[in-house]
Amino acid sequence: MNLRIHSLAIVGVAVAVAACGDPTAANERALLARTSLASAFTTVPVGYTSAQTTYNADGAEGTGPMFPGAPMDGMGRPPHEGMGGGMGPMIGGGLGPDFLGGGMGLGHDFGHGRHGEPAVANSACTYDATAKRATCTPVTEHGLTVTRSVAWFDASGAVQSAFDSLKTNTINTQVTVSGTMTRRDSATTTISNSSDRTIGGLAQGSSTHTVNGTAAGKETTAGKDGSGAFTLTRVAADTVRGIIVPVADTGRTYPTAGTVIRVMNVTVVRTSGTTNAARREVITYDGTATAKMVITQDGTTKTCTLPLPMGRPTCS
Repeated sequence: MNLRIHSLAIVGVAVAVAACGDPTAANERALLARTSLASAFTTVPVGYTSAQTTYNADGAEGTGPMFPGAPMDGMGRPPHEGMGGGMGPMIGGGLGPDFLGGGMGLGHDFGHGRHGEPAVANSACTYDATAKRATCTPVTEHGLTVTRSVAWFDASGAVQSAFDSLKTNTINTQVTVSGTMTRRDSATTTISNSSDRTIGGLAQGSSTHTVNGTAAGKETTAGKDGSGAFTLTRVAADTVRGIIVPVADTGRTYPTAGTVIRVMNVTVVRTSGTTNAARREVITYDGTATAKMVITQDGTTKTCTLPLPMGRPTCS
């Protein structure tokens, strides 16, 4: 994980007040401040993709905690429509390939190999009969500790003590990511991420896999800059409901039913006031080669289509 500091514009804080008592001027300042926060949506909280989320790993590439600074999108460019600035698609680098048909991970390939769950394939996991799940050895990277556990069930719902490639029908995986990072200027960032995902339909002969789960991430940075003390918080969440992925030996398998809901909120608190921005994406699969997507950002809504597999959203 490359934790290069990600710059985020908070330009609205520095806007001169043209008319202190003018509600219109206040609304314009608030809008400008929210617009400057839009670049936060181009990435995800630090360590969030170490949990099981719907986000593309590109949303974490080359980024660190948010920090007030220049209006860049994390790659040295001003935020723009295609990278998630403004109302452009999509949050945090877009959807992960499992939800776009970019691989066979949730379809044909899932439920094979060690433990049956790719996320713990390289982990040493010990079954606990009391907890009825196996806990894997925690891994610490760049100050963040990742802990995973997994539970297996047969077709009747009975708990299994280990993965069985013939009889295991359902796998539940839980992940937590936590830690604290300190910048050289003494600003501190606290990270708390988690996910809980269940995949069913894994028993031999199944033609589809079902996916349900939730994930949540929070990144809070406290520090000082040229404008004084600040606390900057970014919160992300995913909900996966009733996703159905066909099991196929060929082609790119993508969901044919179900819904993905993704939200992100960013808040900056200073002595001069609080600024926040929010974004929500709802992706619905209906069995066709085009998913529907509705984006709502700070009260403004756009309707989009998402070609499958591996398409890019088009919004009206």
